[in-house]
Amino acid sequence: MLLHSAGQKVDEAGMKKVLEAGGVKADDARIKALVAALDGVNIDEAIKTAAPIVAAAPAAAAPAAAEKKAEKKAEEKVSEEEAVSGLASLFG
Repeated sequence: MLLHSAGQKVDEAGMKKVLEAGGVKADDARIKALVAALDGVNIDEAIKTAAPIVAAAPAAAAPAAAEKKAEKKAEEKVSEEEAVSGLASLFG
């Protein structure tokens, strides 16, 4: 996508340059397979089609965060109850 958005041809040499610039060791076989898979693909159309899927992904993470907060509050409440019961045992 980086090459495409820069107006460059998506080919093996370009892909290798981008990966190496990012500090990634380029695997020639994987690059060749990716370029072959992209041959004939309208990248602009693929990006438009994929955009709603990508945008929907963060929404799924929100309930998980809410669950973690609820669990943390429950743990804090249990910890407070344990602390109070521990103090009560000191005073009989």
